[in-house]
Amino acid sequence: MNDYIIACDVGGTRIKAGIIDADGNLSHSEEVDSQAHLGTDALLEALKTLIKKRLPVSIGKGNCLGIGLGLTGPVDSNLGVILLPGKFDGLEGFPIVPLLREEFKLPVFAENDGRLAAYAAKYYGNAKDVDWAVVITLGTGVGSGVIINGEILVDPHFNFGIQIGHLVMDASNNKFCLTGNYGTAETLCSATALVNQVRTAIQRGIPSSLSELYFQDPLKIGFKEIAEACREGDELCLRELEMWKEHLTVLLINATHAYGPQKIILSGGASLASDIFLDDVQERVNKRVFRFPKNEGVPIEISIIQEYAGVYGAAAMLHEKLKKQ
Repeated sequence: MNDYIIACDVGGTRIKAGIIDADGNLSHSEEVDSQAHLGTDALLEALKTLIKKRLPVSIGKGNCLGIGLGLTGPVDSNLGVILLPGKFDGLEGFPIVPLLREEFKLPVFAENDGRLAAYAAKYYGNAKDVDWAVVITLGTGVGSGVIINGEILVDPHFNFGIQIGHLVMDASNNKFCLTGNYGTAETLCSATALVNQVRTAIQRGIPSSLSELYFQDPLKIGFKEIAEACREGDELCLRELEMWKEHLTVLLINATHAYGPQKIILSGGASLASDIFLDDVQERVNKRVFRFPKNEGVPIEISIIQEYAGVYGAAAMLHEKLKKQ
């Protein structure tokens, strides 16, 4: 086995872990509960367990170069999460990187999960052939990473490119964002946003094929169920989808005007249902985007790395950090 990196992508509910070797091959992949509700000590123990399970494979087969870590929010690569209001109690300012360095005596670096999706695209995915790209993750929230002139840039405030989900798209909207604003992309364009739209409409008594399921348990209705209902012609879901597609269109136009990408890459859970929205959104963006050459749109692609994108990205990020040392 070649030299390798252990990479962990920490989400609010799950941790994805795996080994990436020098050729970009993923092995020993696993997904476990992050134990986020139990606090940072439980999260740290879960990470230690996942990492220890992967270290023995180095014996006689290769060398572990270090550990890459994906986290949500603005991230200091040498410390951990530095700003995370309301999402994960206790993680803000928790020295998770130094603690892992001390435990394993290996290089450990962390990065924002949206930016890691951009690392994954640049090194292993759709952005290998371009120097300018925007990567947007549509899931529980809206994550992002930006590649400019071939580089994934990080500014002194740890915000560059990761704040697309916090762009204010409709300040008059009553949907409140953890940033303290109303009508952000995260509240209007995430997979959660469409789910909330549909649940609210059903609660108001608008008929849907999902109504019976909703009244059994509202949490049984997720993006996957809504996508299937759209494919089957459910009027309520299709109507709410139209609103969601328009919001997504506006977001992608804003991202294009801000960063001038050669392509936009979509990842995350919602992108797995691209058949119900991508063609329409692409057409709308191409018609309304303002860029040179005139009347030339921006290609919108679905990431070829869907599973374990954060793991791939964490490995690529660590490679880059080690190269610069």
